[in-house]
Order: sequence, then structure tokens, then C-alpha cells
Amino acid sequence: MFEESTLSDLQALPLPQADIAYAAAFLPAAQADALFSALVHGVPWQQPQLYIHGRQVPTPRLCCWMGDPDTAYRYSNTRFLPEPWTATVHGLKSAVEAASGTAFNSVLLNYYRDGRDAMGWHSDDEPELGPQPVIASVSLGGVRRFLLRPASGGKSSGIELAHGSLLLMRGDTQKNYRHSLPRTAKPVDGRINLTFRKIRTPALAE
Repeated sequence: MFEESTLSDLQALPLPQADIAYAAAFLPAAQADALFSALVHGVPWQQPQLYIHGRQVPTPRLCCWMGDPDTAYRYSNTRFLPEPWTATVHGLKSAVEAASGTAFNSVLLNYYRDGRDAMGWHSDDEPELGPQPVIASVSLGGVRRFLLRPASGGKSSGIELAHGSLLLMRGDTQKNYRHSLPRTAKPVDGRINLTFRKIRTPALAE
């Protein structure tokens, strides 16, 4: 279903103490268009409540946690149980695994309906991801600016994540950097982002 890319198609981004690579045209435009439409209508989107500074607030985007049966995930004091893989997302997972050289068992899908939907500063450093997680991020739809800044503070860097692109974060990236997708007042089409991960299940931890 998906054309397979390889590690050689990914270009390294020059960010100190990080291992980040990017392929702007990971998916052909027509394939990315079809995938975006399939996900909008075929994913069981939810808007979970998160606990932030002791308050319960709705997530400023729609989400879906999908993966193997034993890949429960905890974020912001909330435990997410995986939805079963759809054929479309599982096919994309295989293409991402071929491009990244990494096997994944789960994916977080985020649907940013317009510029008001966003993601705050954070690192994907939960214990179940391990000390040096590989995060493979596929972007579809409206182009949004993805920001990274050192965990110790300092100036942020940004990249416009193209429709059909793949961003790969490896090594100590999550230890040394935070990332976000800020709100924008500019008119922007809806955007879907899929971040593939490997949850350390009890079997993998042995």
C-alpha cells in the first residue's frame, strides 16, 4: 500500500546533542491526501481530560492511542488503553519501520482541527519508552511549525513539517530537548500527526 523509503532518504538536522532526521516527501502527495481522509473518518477520535496543575482540562486536540494489546500508556496522570490497529495505520507502521530501521508497537495520533489546537512543551521521556526512545513522527494535512528547545533552557529552533513528511528523533534527543506545536492565528487546514513508539512491555523488559 505504501511506498517504502529507507534511512538514506532521511536528512540529518544540525541540532547539538540531538539525533534528528527529516524526510519532507516521505509519502507522495496523492498517497498523503488519501491517508489524511481515511484517518479523519476512520479513527475513533477522543478528547481526553488531562490533569494539569491539579485541574482537569480537555486536551486541545483530538487523540487516539493505538497499538498492540499490552501497550497501555500513562500521560499526565491518565492511563490510556490502546485501540486495535486499523489496517491503514498498520500499513503505515510497516512503511515507517522500513524507513527508520526500528520496530514499533504503538502510535499516538493527534488531530489538530485548526490553529487553536496545539501541543505544549514536553519530552517523550516516560519510563515505558526507555532511556533512548526512537520516535517516528508522520505529519499529514495543514503545515504547522514544530519547535524544539534545549531542556536546560535557551532559544528554540523550528521546522515546518510538510504534508506527508517523516521526522525521526533518536538517541538523547528526548533527554536534551523539549518540543511543542504552538497555536497559530493564521488560517491553517486540519493536521494529523502520528508518532510511532515502542512501549517497553513486560515481555520486552525481561
